[in-house]
Amino acid sequence: MIREFVSYTSAAVMNTRFTLVRHAESLWNAAGRWQGHGDPPLSERGFSQALACAERFAEAGEHVDLLICSDLLRTRQTAGAIGESLGLTPRPTSKLRELAIGRWTGMTREEIRKTEGDLLERFDSGDPDVRPGDGETRNEIRHRVRNAVESLGLENPGKHLVLVVHAGVIRALVPDANPKNTDSVGITLAEIRDARPEVHPHAPAARYPNSDVQY
Repeated sequence: MIREFVSYTSAAVMNTRFTLVRHAESLWNAAGRWQGHGDPPLSERGFSQALACAERFAEAGEHVDLLICSDLLRTRQTAGAIGESLGLTPRPTSKLRELAIGRWTGMTREEIRKTEGDLLERFDSGDPDVRPGDGETRNEIRHRVRNAVESLGLENPGKHLVLVVHAGVIRALVPDANPKNTDSVGITLAEIRDARPEVHPHAPAARYPNSDVQY
């Protein structure tokens, strides 16, 4: 059963800050392959991106209390570089994994289109109940990720957490986000709640136009 969010009024909880960072380029990103829960490592370019991202955090000099990441390799490797610059050990969790895409894992968009074009079209439309490759729906990732972030806010009121995650995770928290590799979004728990991202069927097919983002 999916747990609905409980209303908390603590100002400290509401002011918990999150910096959401999309992982650096993986080998499958470079090849245009959709990843989901697939576990490719970073590409050579990705390792360079991760180091550059880590340098940006170090130069910013902003205090970070916790560094948390998805338990998939591409996020752990990115978080590892950031952690070295901040003096923090990343804490991996499966709750912040990318959208599960089932049999589409490892496929290119063109390969998916050739075999399941109608389903891909429905997925691209923003239909919240489509299961890509019999994987996870957008509604399901939204509840999974938002529940995880709510819990982190309750456990760490008023703190600053860096979450190294995936494009689908960021989109579940920030409506219409279109993050490229190592892009980051700063947001409070209050702002996440206010955003209340709703995914509606029949959204424009060009919801993420000309995006190089793969799930």
